Amino acid sequence: MDNEPLWKAKLIYKIDCLFSKGISSLILFLGIASFSIIIVASLIAVLFHIAPQNSDSISFFEVFWASLMRTLDPGSMAGDEGWTFRILMLFVTLGGIFIISALIGVISNGLNSRLENLQRGRSFVVEENHTVILGWNEKVFTIVKELCIANQNKQDACIVIMGEKDKVSMVESINEKLPSRCTTRIVCRSGSPIDQTSLNLLNLNSAKSVIVISPLSDDPDAEVIKTCLAIIRNPNRHNKVFHIVAELREAKNLSVAKIVGGNDVEWVLSENIIAKIIAQTCYQPGLSTIFTDFLDFSSDEVYFFNHPSLIGKTFGETLNLFEKNAVLGILKDNESPILNPPMETIIKDKDKIFLLAEDDDQIYLSKYKEEFISVNSIRNFNSVSEKPEKILIVGWNSRANQLLLEMDHYIPQGSKIQILITNSLVHNSDIIKELRLVNADVKILNGNTTDRKLLNGLCLSNINHIILLSFSDRLSQQTADSKTLITLLHLRDIASKVEGCHYSILTEMLDVRNLELAEVTKANDFIVSDRLISLLISQISERKALGGVFKDIFNSEGSEIYLKPAHNYVELNKEVNFYTIVESARRRNEVAIGFRTGKDATNYKTNYGIVLNPHKLEIHSFSSEDEIIVLSESFNGKKQVR
Repeated sequence: MDNEPLWKAKLIYKIDCLFSKGISSLILFLGIASFSIIIVASLIAVLFHIAPQNSDSISFFEVFWASLMRTLDPGSMAGDEGWTFRILMLFVTLGGIFIISALIGVISNGLNSRLENLQRGRSFVVEENHTVILGWNEKVFTIVKELCIANQNKQDACIVIMGEKDKVSMVESINEKLPSRCTTRIVCRSGSPIDQTSLNLLNLNSAKSVIVISPLSDDPDAEVIKTCLAIIRNPNRHNKVFHIVAELREAKNLSVAKIVGGNDVEWVLSENIIAKIIAQTCYQPGLSTIFTDFLDFSSDEVYFFNHPSLIGKTFGETLNLFEKNAVLGILKDNESPILNPPMETIIKDKDKIFLLAEDDDQIYLSKYKEEFISVNSIRNFNSVSEKPEKILIVGWNSRANQLLLEMDHYIPQGSKIQILITNSLVHNSDIIKELRLVNADVKILNGNTTDRKLLNGLCLSNINHIILLSFSDRLSQQTADSKTLITLLHLRDIASKVEGCHYSILTEMLDVRNLELAEVTKANDFIVSDRLISLLISQISERKALGGVFKDIFNSEGSEIYLKPAHNYVELNKEVNFYTIVESARRRNEVAIGFRTGKDATNYKTNYGIVLNPHKLEIHSFSSEDEIIVLSESFNGKKQVR
């Protein structure tokens, strides 16, 4: 082989390797080449005494400066005199033209590439203590809105969102739907949440929390688990425990998810939680509003609190020590929170109580006096027997089976459940899979759920409660909500025209925007599934320990939230303060946290009459339609054994 082609090939290869290293390498190379030409020309001029005409000699620095000027500006050589000096400067100028032009081109391309990366959302995020959201769907807007409310008192809060979507499109959508974001900055990046290269752009090691949203795909849980795995197994991660809140749809995937997540991830079972909420709300109109208030940052929030003066006191004694806060339970030495523990539970040194408060600066001990309580107004508790319920479920989706299981924990034995489905959307084989219900008998009906004639023939006067489930598995979000809304309109109209129809209606909606349309029907309750899950995720992302609190609230075991008649607690039409209500509930091993006025039960402008965490010295007078909101183990005071 000829040696000449070989060294040329090696030279070309070296240059190619150099150029492939990136813009910074090119700029460095071109800069060195330019200065090399200038230095060589300067040395030649000094060694061979080359100087402009009428000049005997020139110093190295003067030649260096002259060469530099001709490299940057070719027009500088127009005034040169002496052909030897002119020829030398000509070579310097020609070299400068080539190198400087190349340098300008490289810098220009580098800037264009940088701008393109910025537009694509591929630049590194230099933030600290920020919240990262991985994934993009409608839940993002609710989560961002809630986090902005939570960050109102922070000067430099930041939320970073990464989705498999164009960055510009994400920014435009957020600006359109969330024009007001207070002091919170929103940063968007494009990339795959399961790609570690993309994740490295988000500076996760400095993040306050990470939220992983369930994507709209055939196997969303698998993608969520892979995303968490990519975060946890990243070789560049810190040694601290991450605060990751991740959404799972199916409970069967929880075991493997816990193996992957360890202590880094708080898992939110969205389908399971919505089923629990619907089951609890079914026969308690107004409960969905209470759940929303619990989860909404714009309302009173759950905080943890400890104080030396609480040590040694019982849980029951703490209930009246806060004038502006409703005590909910105890966090025992950083273990799982306990909602409404036994009243005689002693608070120890490392224990914390958790309570409702407008803000953390609104939590303080008040000067409680026994005379605040009107003992004569307290009514003795009388247990009432529960009668079997008749429930109609209209519609079906993936969480319906879990819903039936949850309902079986609450409804009285001998209850009857009818399920009306549309043949084209649901097959009988999809219903009641291997369920062993203890308290309810289930009957399946087939037909068009929007057919008025069919609905009229269901003997609705015998129905106590109706649940409208969205056909979310088979229909698009808007189509499913439209179908639900039509059925709701029919049922409300039937109730107003048919004598004896006094059923409550619980309606599941998918899009919060359709809620305003649905509210004109004056239905008793609405469950906006995605919104509730978004609110829950937002809360846990701010305080990890809240995951245990809400898990306990939604769990059928232990204490749950109930709305009970006010006459069970105090004399009606008699002025009492909320201290008296709290004391009456305490004697029943319950915690009173609010009330609902019956006259506003269907008025959304007054929050459906719901008042959570009232000031305990405020005076109220309750009627037969009013209810007290309590934490209790059962509705009638007797825990059902299953």
